[in-house]
This record gives sequence, structure tokens and C-alpha cells, in this order.
Amino acid sequence: MAILKEHYNLAEFASLFHSGEALEIDQAMRAKVQANAEFLTHYLEQSSSPVYGVNTGFGSLQNVGIPEHELHELQRNLLITHAAGVGQLLPRHLVRCMWLLKILNISKAHSAVRTEVLDRMLLLYNLGYAPQVHEQGSLGASGDLAPLAEMVLPLIGMGNLEHPEHGTESSESVLSGLGLQPLVLFPKEALALINGTQFMLAHALLLADSIVTLRNALPEVAALSAEVYLCRQDPFLPPLHHVRPHAGQIQAAAEMLDRLGRGSLQVHPRAAVQDPYSFRCIPQVHGASYTALEHCLNVWETELNSVTDNPTVFPEENAVLSGGNFHGQPLALTLDYAAMALAELGSISERRTYLLVSGQRDLPAFLAPNPGTDSGYMIAQYTAASLASQNKQLCTPASVDSIMSSNGQEDHVSMGANAAIKALKVMENVQQIQAIEFLCAAQAWNFRKAAYRVSGEQGGIADKYLQKLNLSIDEHTHTPMHALIARAAAALG
Repeated sequence: MAILKEHYNLAEFASLFHSGEALEIDQAMRAKVQANAEFLTHYLEQSSSPVYGVNTGFGSLQNVGIPEHELHELQRNLLITHAAGVGQLLPRHLVRCMWLLKILNISKAHSAVRTEVLDRMLLLYNLGYAPQVHEQGSLGASGDLAPLAEMVLPLIGMGNLEHPEHGTESSESVLSGLGLQPLVLFPKEALALINGTQFMLAHALLLADSIVTLRNALPEVAALSAEVYLCRQDPFLPPLHHVRPHAGQIQAAAEMLDRLGRGSLQVHPRAAVQDPYSFRCIPQVHGASYTALEHCLNVWETELNSVTDNPTVFPEENAVLSGGNFHGQPLALTLDYAAMALAELGSISERRTYLLVSGQRDLPAFLAPNPGTDSGYMIAQYTAASLASQNKQLCTPASVDSIMSSNGQEDHVSMGANAAIKALKVMENVQQIQAIEFLCAAQAWNFRKAAYRVSGEQGGIADKYLQKLNLSIDEHTHTPMHALIARAAAALG
């Protein structure tokens, strides 16, 4: 059983989420959450001023007062009417990430949500359930309203829940099986549940996981490609980077030099005076993306530990403040930025693949033992080129777009949800592009180790990945290429 903390870094959150551990809150956090909810009740009793979304309508209906006897109905109707998502259903793990993020947000005790609601969310999470949520519907401001409304429908006995063992069931059936009644939500609770950036942030945090994996494999694959293409080490030597001291560039150069120094093909009589940019400029291109992605990760960690509800409740100041913490602009911009940084890593990787199959530097055309009769890895490069080109289209920024909604009240939105969806797709494409580069580099290694009489089955670079792939020189002639690409992707993690 994991006790929820006030603050998580990205690695800690990833560990918590992927552990599958049941969650609970300690007594201090429980007391703070409940006190925050009770404060709002007392505040409403004492205040003659309307409180947005608590005793008023929503959006452009903010000036419509709601009588006290309709306050519970107001919250119930909010969930039902805002659950307007369409498109494909989100993967179960992504919805569970959203669910956990919403639990964390409520546990910060600024949302006036009772512990009864938080306990119900913890129970469903701990039992392994995930609500069904559609992909499209959020504008990335006013919170991720449509997907979050769908996500929390099970609290009031509506919508469906998925479970890895029980399949898909109606929420009503699940609650009945647990001996539970649907919750009656108190003033502000539904609004707190659907205000927030948890849809966007869940995408960003899953992207962060993939960035870590990609970054671990990237220098191994690039260095293996550089070795089998008989590249010079000069572009990676420290003096070059000390005179242009971008941190990411210095890091990328050091990674390459370290791995090439452990290679088996140290002296190349046929080495060119200069290598193509896709090899020679690895420090500059990879390094720029490293720096960009590091910035994005820092922003996402800040958001992970933020309160993104509205209005926000501050008992210490005796205040209920309406603001814009639900606005997704910090996420929208960084998700677009991450997509561009990742796309560049994919773009330069595809160019290295192109060179590896081009029949240059004593490698056979398309890395085929018998070019002509055998097309080798020709179409694998086509696939990488297709993915790289699609990434260019996906990198059109969503965050520069906006559209007026709610009858003009919500007149600037972030479109961060669209940025989030695109960024994950770019990452998926880059992972496949990298797998294709690795596959081609491994095949080139098969030719090099024979020609240079390298001892052992692998060289000093990317040993663990080559061992996992275990590619024979003629394997492509009896295994469909898509299966080899999948093997390469699995070897890279």
C-alpha cells in the first residue's frame, strides 16, 4: 500500500503509477481534504456573494443564480451534459493515469471535495478499474472538461468501467456488485472533478516515460550506425563543443565519443574527410532536442504538483478565488515543443538509415547479401521515410490555435489536448524510425564483423541490444520485414 505524498518528481510518479500498488491517504492529508470541503460549506452560509459553479451556472451562464434546493442537481447535470467526448476510446492505462492525477489534485486540499468522494476514487483505482473515455472533446482550457466528465461519471453510477479480468461493465453494475450506491455530489464537487489538466498531463507524463527509454537507446543506435558506416570520431571531440558550449550538444558529443571508443572498428583506411550531416552533426541535432525535452520535462513536473481547479479554495485566506489555473497553455506549448524535438530525432535517424542502405562504403545495396534478387532492407527505409514525413505534418503546432467557446466567455483556449494527442503519435513514429535504424545498423554490423574479422558475436557498441535482436545476415529472407522491425523495437525497450 502506497501512501500518497504532497510532491512527486517525474521518476517517482512513474514508479508509483507503474507499480500497480494500492493507494491510500494518511490521516493528516485526510483531515486537510475534509476541512477544505467543510470550509466551503461555512463560506457559503456566511457569504452573500455568488460563487461560480457552486451556486451559479457555468461558462456564459455564470450570472444565472441557482436556488439552494437545486445545488446537488446542478453538480449531477454538470457531469452528464459535459460528458460529450467522441472518437476512439482512450487506452486503459492512459485513463488510469488521468484518474491517479485527479486523485493527486484533489488530495492537495484546495478543491472542496469531501473525503467520501476521494475514497470512492481510490477504491475504484485500487480495484483496477478504468472508466471509458473518448479521445476528442477537450479544448485544453476550462479544464479538460469532456474527457474528465466522462472519466468521473462512474461516481454517480453512469458510464462504463473496464477491468483487465472482468472486461467492460456498466458502472451501475460494478457499484451494485460492491454493495455501493452512486454518490450524491455536493456543491462544487463535480466542477472540481472536471476542472483541471489531467487529460493533457497524462499524455505528457506517458510521453515523459517514453522519452527516458528513447534517450537511453538513442546514443547506442546512433553510435552503432556511425561505427558500421565507418565514420570519423573528430566531430565528437571535446574542443569542438567547448567553443559552442550548449549543454545538450556537449552531452550528445560525449555520449557518442564514449560509445565509439568502445567500438571494434577503430581504424578505417577508407574514412572520408567529412561525413554527412546526419552523422557529423549528431551532437548539434541530438543536443538541441535534449535541451528542448529537458525544458518540457521540467514544466510537466511543475504541473504534476500543481492545483488546476477553479474556483480554488483557500481556508487560510478565507477566500474562494476564481482564476485560470485550468488553462493548458504551459502544457500545450511544451507538448508542441516536445513533438518538434522528437520529430527531429526521427528525421536525422531516417537519414542515417538512408545512408546505411545506399550501397556506400563497402556495404551492399540495401544491405542485401545478393542485391537484385534480394531487396534487402529497401522498404524498411521507405517505412521510416513515411513516418518521418507524417511527423512533419503532425508538428504543425496546436498551441497557436484558439477558438471561442461558451458564447464568448471562454474566448481563448490552449488546444493542449490536441497537442497531447499529436505528441504521443509523434513519439510512436520516432520509436519505429529508431527501430528501423537499429535493424539496418545491426545488419550492417553482420557484414562488418566478417570483413574486419572482429572477434565475438557483437562489437563494443550496443551489445545488449544486438544480443536481444540476434539478427542473422539472411533473416530478412524468411521473416516478414514488419516482424523484424517489431523485434528491433522490442529490443530497444
